[in-house]
Amino acid sequence: MFQAFAGIWALLIGIVLIMLGNGMHFTLIGLRGDIEGFSSGELAVVTSGYFVGFLLGARYAPRLIRRVGHVRVFAALGSFMSAGLIAFPLLAEPWAWTCLRILIGFAMSGIYVTAESWLNNAATNETRGKVLSAYMIAQTLGIIGAQGLLNLGETAGASLFIGASILVSVSFAPILLSVTPVPAAEVIRAMPLRELFTGSPLGTVGIFLLGSLYATQSGMGAVYGAQIGMGKGEIALFIAMLFGGALVLQYPIGWLSDRIDRRKVIFGAAALGAAFCVLGWAMGGSFWPLMAAAFLTGGVTTPLYSLLLAYTNDFLPVEDMAAASGGLVLTFGIGAILGPLAAGWVMDAAGPSAFWLVLAAAFAAIAAYAAYRMTKRAATPVAETESYLGVLPASSAFVVEAAGAWSAEQGEDGDEGGA
Repeated sequence: MFQAFAGIWALLIGIVLIMLGNGMHFTLIGLRGDIEGFSSGELAVVTSGYFVGFLLGARYAPRLIRRVGHVRVFAALGSFMSAGLIAFPLLAEPWAWTCLRILIGFAMSGIYVTAESWLNNAATNETRGKVLSAYMIAQTLGIIGAQGLLNLGETAGASLFIGASILVSVSFAPILLSVTPVPAAEVIRAMPLRELFTGSPLGTVGIFLLGSLYATQSGMGAVYGAQIGMGKGEIALFIAMLFGGALVLQYPIGWLSDRIDRRKVIFGAAALGAAFCVLGWAMGGSFWPLMAAAFLTGGVTTPLYSLLLAYTNDFLPVEDMAAASGGLVLTFGIGAILGPLAAGWVMDAAGPSAFWLVLAAAFAAIAAYAAYRMTKRAATPVAETESYLGVLPASSAFVVEAAGAWSAEQGEDGDEGGA
């Protein structure tokens, strides 16, 4: 166990610090935007800007790495992200925040690509599952911990943005100063969406809808909380609950998906997600029911991402997983751009509680499409499916590919063991 993490401990520490800074900034956008008088629609555009940058980073960061190397790209993008975080309180205009979010999204995507290619290079076939699980836990703990840090400063001032910038700046020290072999630069070319859809219609459509869900939860959750009158501490707890549920429910959902038709698990998780969202909408401003709704809704969102990845990989040969991972990241990113825009428009028209109805509609669409696909394709025998491995949404194509390769290896090992 200790040998598996000997070469990546510095990377994991750095990732926790990066996620602390990035997680603070995500919630701060909603809190500070409300103070500045931004509408739901304006904050939706700001939120989507991050995912526009994220898609651009996923496309161009590997090319930058090939030209100048991992270390230079990592350091440069970290500098841009740190500077962008400090600039938010200096430029309190929706157009300026959108530009800054595009910059930070690009930088964060490039940081993911660089760090995750390092991570994948440091793992072996035997340790890859443990390493990827530890990475997902480190990311999630960083986001949850970031919400607690929001109570250390005033939202109306610049201190919290400065704190987020410091955390991001400091995060690169353990990574860049550790003795870690630099992996070969790779460019993962995305599989055409038509080909991806032909191979796995449910995986493609589900990932697109899941992208809209995840971006709306993480980007518009604080906007919703501010508009219904929650205090800063309550909003921080609300966001923490969204991600805390994923840590608790990831294992049981994954365990179940390895034992029955994965489409049934996708349908059940999505249907429960829709029901939890309706609960959140019906509870109005009741604090603890809202926290429970957030915990349960977030608890099925992240596992659904991993379920859809595993289901897609069930129908792919190993040699196609690299191209498919690029296509899935692209599909997720398009959904992540459009989801907050739709949520902001509906919240402007119908009030902040429509946040829950937008999420419920996306969950219901996943459940309905999963039910439809069960009538179009026979179930794959459980013994022939790939193993489930938790992956946090918005990961780069390198982690998506690595998770798929690990799942395929586990499936092959299981087949040999049962032969």
